[in-house]
Amino acid sequence: MNILFINGSPNKHGNTAKLAELLLDGNNYETLNLTDYKLYSYGQNFADDQFEEILAKMKAADILVIGSPVYWHNMCGAVRNLLDRFYGPVSSGSLAGKKLAFVFQGAAPEAWMLEKGEYTMNRFARLYGMEYAGMVTRGSEAKAVAGKLGL
Repeated sequence: MNILFINGSPNKHGNTAKLAELLLDGNNYETLNLTDYKLYSYGQNFADDQFEEILAKMKAADILVIGSPVYWHNMCGAVRNLLDRFYGPVSSGSLAGKKLAFVFQGAAPEAWMLEKGEYTMNRFARLYGMEYAGMVTRGSEAKAVAGKLGL
């Protein structure tokens, strides 16, 4: 099983990565730190953009875990930018058969913040044909979501 963790946090070994590690407990997985890639904004066209490279890794994975810290009451810009980049070049259903989980952590986020993140990732999963396993915001949720991922 090929598992890809896409870390949106600029802190590569911070709380987002630690929560993903707890979710993926004992399973081998690749980490893609978005801060290591040139991923320009939707509508920009630069020769050194790496969206296609990220997309290829996503297509090669069986399980995707996208992680984001809570910034400004929402998911971080790096993750938001990745989702935005799907508009246009990626067809609906292109990631069919994959499972997706969302790791979303922060210092005491309010319920409405978590609901917005959950809604966005659930819609993203459905639009591109993935099975959404759920969101992990704290360690106590990791086991249930891991089970839905088949881990």
